[in-house]
Amino acid sequence: MKSLTIAVATAKETIRQPAFFVIAFFAAALLVATIFVPYFTFGEDIKMYKDTGLTTISFFCMLLALLTASSTVAEEIEGKTAITLLSKPINRRQFIIGKFLGIELGVLALYLLLGALFAAGVWYKNAYDMRETAGAAENAKRLAQVMQVLPGLALGFFEVTILTAISVAISTRLPMLVNLIVCIMVFFLGHLSPVLVEATKNGQQLIHFMAQLFGWVLPPLELFNAGPSISTGAVIPWVGYVLPAFGCCVLYSGAALFFAFLLFEDRDLA
Repeated sequence: MKSLTIAVATAKETIRQPAFFVIAFFAAALLVATIFVPYFTFGEDIKMYKDTGLTTISFFCMLLALLTASSTVAEEIEGKTAITLLSKPINRRQFIIGKFLGIELGVLALYLLLGALFAAGVWYKNAYDMRETAGAAENAKRLAQVMQVLPGLALGFFEVTILTAISVAISTRLPMLVNLIVCIMVFFLGHLSPVLVEATKNGQQLIHFMAQLFGWVLPPLELFNAGPSISTGAVIPWVGYVLPAFGCCVLYSGAALFFAFLLFEDRDLA
């Protein structure tokens, strides 16, 4: 209950901060603008729009999560605000969980907003492309296009959740700039680790071992990258793919929060 109180306060703080509105504006503008961008794909522009839209939403929501985690956790600890909270009957684990859930709620609000706009964009984009080819878009086909991107939106939010948990853990010890750098490195290495393992398979054993080590330690973020599959017209199954991906999200987010408990437990706040 105490964690929920902190979560609600953090969520309100996340939504009210100027960064939320700035990020929402630029992300929404990009989602709308790319509807009318010609991709020169001979009638397959809708597929490119899906990939671009999913990437846009994940990127901007991840940016909000990292900025908020750095400000609401690191700055409160450095500014001694956390001492006031922890002087009440609130322990450090409740503080971390509350902050994480609050940031998640704020990011979820942005994700739902952009996701709804993106779904509307997919609905309109289908008819817009058909108009250029002198065809007519059936509502059933347009609805199928919208339903196809929903698993991709869910997977993107799972990825943002993992990075949020990692950012919260890092924020208990390190300032904003270092937090952003580390999380960006985790993001790129998490996506590139399968490629690195495959590319170094026939190379030096030490390099291959390091690539495998990154693959074992870092979260498999490429698992949540549904854009390329959806852009080819593939339908991602909820039970066969999204549900196991959710389990992976819970596992890595839980591990990151446990690491946050360890880092914050003996942190001197005085």
